[in-house]
This record gives sequence, C-alpha cells and structure tokens, in this order.
Amino acid sequence: MVFPSVKPRARLKSKAAGETKSRRIDIHHHLVPPAYVAATREQGMRDYMPDWSPELSLADMDANGIATAVMSLIQPQVWFGEVALARRLARESNEYGARLAQNHPGRFGLFGVLPLPDADGSLHEIEFALDTLKADGIGLLTSYDNKWLGDRSYWPVLEELNRRGAVVYTHPLAPACCKNMVPGVSDALAEYATDTTRTIASLLFSGTAARFPDIRWIFSHAGGTMPMLLTRFARQEASMKERKEVLPHGYLHELQRFNYDLAQANHAGALAALLAIAPVSRLLYGTDFPFRPGAEMSDGLKASGFSPAELRAIEHGNALALMPTLDF
Repeated sequence: MVFPSVKPRARLKSKAAGETKSRRIDIHHHLVPPAYVAATREQGMRDYMPDWSPELSLADMDANGIATAVMSLIQPQVWFGEVALARRLARESNEYGARLAQNHPGRFGLFGVLPLPDADGSLHEIEFALDTLKADGIGLLTSYDNKWLGDRSYWPVLEELNRRGAVVYTHPLAPACCKNMVPGVSDALAEYATDTTRTIASLLFSGTAARFPDIRWIFSHAGGTMPMLLTRFARQEASMKERKEVLPHGYLHELQRFNYDLAQANHAGALAALLAIAPVSRLLYGTDFPFRPGAEMSDGLKASGFSPAELRAIEHGNALALMPTLDF
C-alpha cells in the first residue's frame, strides 16, 4: 500500500460536504480490523469482539449527523506479551485505518496504535503513523501490564510525543490487577472509569504531565471517576514534600489543560462534576461506537442545557482546535 505524504485537502473537503448534513466530529470511535479479530481469537478472546464494519460505522455516523470519526483500535489493543506480535498488529492496524481514511475521504481520521510497553517499537511506530500515514494523533491505553502512563519506562515514548506536540488519546481497560473483581459484574462497569483515574493520577503525581507539557492529552468518558475524587487529588498534592518539583503549577492546572471526551458520560451528574474542573473548550464529542450508538451521545447533549455556541464547540470546534487536519 502506498500512502501519500500529504492528504489532498481540497478534494476531501468537497466530498465530505456533499455526504454529510452536520460537522460533528466523533473522537471516540473504535476500529476493529479483521486481522486484529483473527489475532485476538488466537489469544483466546473469541467472545470479546463487537459487531463492526466500516459500513456499520458510516451508517451510524450518517444517522446521527457525524461528519468524521477519529478511529482508535479497540482495547486491549496489541499487547499480549509478545513484542513481535505487538509490532505486527500495530503496523497492520495502522495501515488498515489509513486505508479506510483514504477510501472514504473526509469520513475517518486515525489515532495510531503503538506496541507499548515495547518502547523501541513504539518510537518506530510513532514515526510511521504520524509521518507516513499522517495519523491525526496517537491512541494509548491507560495501562499496560500494571504500569500506568506516568511510569518512567514510558518516558522515552512520551518525550518523542512531547517533541512533536502530539495529540494523545487514551482509552481505559481493566488492568491485569483488577479483572473480574465482582462476580457477575462487567469490568466495564467500574474498572474502566477507575483505570482512567489511575492513569491521570500517575501522570500528575509522577511529574510526567508537567515534564511533557506539549502532549495534548484526551481522556475518555469525562475523565473517569477523577472529577468525583477532586478533593482526594488535592490532599495527595498537599501531602507531597516534592510537590513544587512534581507539580510546579499545581494539579488543577494540569487537569484544566487536559481534554475529555463525553462518551457514556453525557448526563447531568458527570457533566456537572467535569465542568467544575474543565472549561467547555476542553470537552469533546465521542460516541464509543460500536459499543454505544451515536444517538445516545447526541440526545444526551441536546438535553444537557448547553448553549448553541457551546454545543458547536463540543461537537466540532474543540476537536478542530486540537487537530486542524480534521477540517475536511
């Protein structure tokens, strides 16, 4: 597959305008490549994959006024304990996503996946995904092998992403420590939101967020449980002897410069908690397709009490401020 070094912007803009009635940009939209499904079945995950195809994505997008969806590989992404497999799946998944973007001009963007915790492989894949495939950003999980994103072993990768000023989208999973904690209760019910909070705490209190200030972070599901635990974050900072070195601007400064998608969090309680921390300019439209339909997000936002200008920002403008490449 030959990938162009520069996307043909004028042609994309014309076609996208003719195909869609709205300019909504879906930041939280999953990709499930056929080769990835085959690989996960080999790893014993036969019952995990949702029903997905490009056609199903486009149908839901069209039904809900979504102009563009920025795709990210479904969790658990590519790490199954084997470096060679992770590198192969990352490359195949990124190339598949780039082909979809080419085959459906203006409809799809891409967060490239990395073979973390393999740092060397990840550095090579950053270069390929961002420079060759022209991905719109990088998609990471909140943790890998019980190490969260503030862990120093990830610093070489984060240093390169910081150098590039990259957009880094994160998605949670149930980490190895905490699977099947409550019999009969899905890990997605509590562990996903909790793992987002763990990785935010890891980034803050390790000094990683302050060390790499040019990474433009996006956290899923309105920041997980973090907004509800704000006083605990404040106490943690206050208890640190080295807080001026680790958080020179304070924990709240870092939280306010992060970005948050609203997938599965577009209801009054979650929005009120998040808006006590983050301005509307940091909120992003996200559906969590194929796990949730676009209508859930759109209907929830309509009932939220946002002004028309705020809705335009959440549905479109804030994403463009992060990723001008999406202005098809």
